Amino acid sequence: FELALAKTYLKMQKISSFPPIINKDSEILILGSIPGIRSLEMQQYYAHPQNKFWKIICEIFNEEFTTNYQQRIEILEKHHIALWDVIDTCERKGSLDSEIRNEEANKIEELLQNFPNIKAIFCNGQKSYKNLQKILGKKFRMPIIVLPSTSPANAGLSYFDKLKSWYIILEKLQ
Repeated sequence: FELALAKTYLKMQKISSFPPIINKDSEILILGSIPGIRSLEMQQYYAHPQNKFWKIICEIFNEEFTTNYQQRIEILEKHHIALWDVIDTCERKGSLDSEIRNEEANKIEELLQNFPNIKAIFCNGQKSYKNLQKILGKKFRMPIIVLPSTSPANAGLSYFDKLKSWYIILEKLQ
């Protein structure tokens, strides 16, 4: 079964992002590119067990690590963090950002207008950052910080180097 599933995802697939996790108290927005295979299967942001996103979030906010998705969402909300992706739909083979084709952007500007408490944007990786630059342009005046991707595909940095970079989120929340 898993081999059949893998072969399915090795073909170009039309995929869609999830709705944003955001509320009126959100102060920062973390943007990924678009969910990978495991996330799409589970309908959860950053569901791949080797993706370090949730481990990093729990660590920097001194929260107990959990695999319960609802508890993970509650941690984001408790710390005024919104989560979304820059890409709404695209075609992609597998989970790598380098395989993304025919992408359509999410309505980031509209989201920011509807949630004026957002004061900074953090991009989870270069693909997210490059796409956000295309969406918002050079004149955009909110702080945009690119962070190392938490994806297992970003094997060039150790977990601790990624974690150290992600601590900047705390500064923007103070």
